[in-house]
Order: sequence, then structure tokens, then C-alpha cells
Amino acid sequence: MTISLSPQDWLDFFVHFASLSLLGIGGAITTAPDMHRYLVDERNWLTDATFSSSIALAQSAPGPNVLFVALMGWQVGINAGGGFGAGPSAWGLGLMGVTLSMLGILLPSSVLTYKATKWAHQNRNLLSVRAFKSGMAPIVIGLLVSTGWLLSVAQNDYAKNWKLWLVTIVATLVVTRTSIHLLWLIAAGGLVGATGIL
Repeated sequence: MTISLSPQDWLDFFVHFASLSLLGIGGAITTAPDMHRYLVDERNWLTDATFSSSIALAQSAPGPNVLFVALMGWQVGINAGGGFGAGPSAWGLGLMGVTLSMLGILLPSSVLTYKATKWAHQNRNLLSVRAFKSGMAPIVIGLLVSTGWLLSVAQNDYAKNWKLWLVTIVATLVVTRTSIHLLWLIAAGGLVGATGIL
């Protein structure tokens, strides 16, 4: 996929990620639905498959969960450079995409978090601070559910993917009804994937 980005497009890209940074309650992954709207639906800078693959790859790799943002920036830059085979100029644009996306998603929220946490700690006994903390939990859960839904509907052949839905339901029940650690389920999922059962 080859796209053309002007300097204004790059600035818009950075500003969009910076604004999402301030909305990322519960982590960057909760902003994935709007990233999808912006990058795939509105701008056509990424395909649906590339978007979903970037999230899946980043979530399966060790490290912070914000890595998917770097992969999206990389993909946008590579696409702007004419594809991965276009050589060093495409790789340079890929690195620029990584830099702009990561600065955009990390800088505003980091500054806000530092300032807000310092203030909240100094005022932790206020009723409004305690109410705010209690009210954030359902918002984070809702944002995570919307991200999961977005990623699942991208694979809209439900009859073909019934095994994946079954594994998802079983894993959800095991996590909510037992004391089995989540890492065991991740290991089991990796084993199932490696054997090619799904």
C-alpha cells in the first residue's frame, strides 16, 4: 500500500495521537477504536488487516502495551515511503512515523499524569478525588470492551472463526470463575496456536 503524506498530514498525525493521549484512560489500547477510525476509515493510511495485525503483534510481544502505537506509526511511514521494499527512504519515513506516534501518545499523557497524580496525592482525602477514582473503573472497562469488539468484528466471518469465539468464551469463564493465573492461559493459548489447532 502506497500513500502520499504532506507535512500537514504528518502534523495532523502527531496532533491526533497527542489528543488521543489525553483520552487514553486505562492505557493506549483503549484509544484503538478511534485510531482505527482515523487511520483506516477516515485517512485510508492503513488497511483493516494491517491495523489488527499491529495490535496483535504488539500485544503478543513482551514489553509495554503501547508498542502497537509504534507499529502503526511504522506502517504509516513505510506506506508513505512506497512500501518496505522501497529502501532506506521508506525506512526513514517509518522511523519518523514511529517517533511522531510515540511522542504524540506519550508526551501529553505523561505530563498530565505527573501533575494530576501529584495533586491527587496531596488531596487524597477529598470526597471528589475518591469519587473520581471509583468512577474511572467502569469507564476503563467499557473502553477495553469496545477495543475487543472492534478487533473481533474485523474478522467478520463468524462461522469460520467459531473456534476462536469458543476459546475466548472459555478463557473468559476460566479467568472470572477460577483462581488460575492469567499467564497459564496465555501459555495455553500460545501452545494451541503453535500446534495449529486453531
